[in-house]
Amino acid sequence: MAQIHCYVPDDVAVQVSKKAADCHLSVSKYLARLVKKDITSGWPDGYFEQVFGQWEGAPLQRQQQGDFEKREELK
Repeated sequence: MAQIHCYVPDDVAVQVSKKAADCHLSVSKYLARLVKKDITSGWPDGYFEQVFGQWEGAPLQRQQQGDFEKREELK
């Protein structure tokens, strides 16, 4: 497993240590989870093509839209 070293201000290090302790994790494991969550968030490659490009029914049609109601102008 690779190691990554970084420097943060002392107050940030204290906050990270507290957050890790609250989660019952080491700082290293806590940061690893944060990084993993950040880089894996978002839609997977090809998601929209796979999910939304698979419609096999009749073409979708928008229903007839009614007329706009007429309102008095603001003065």
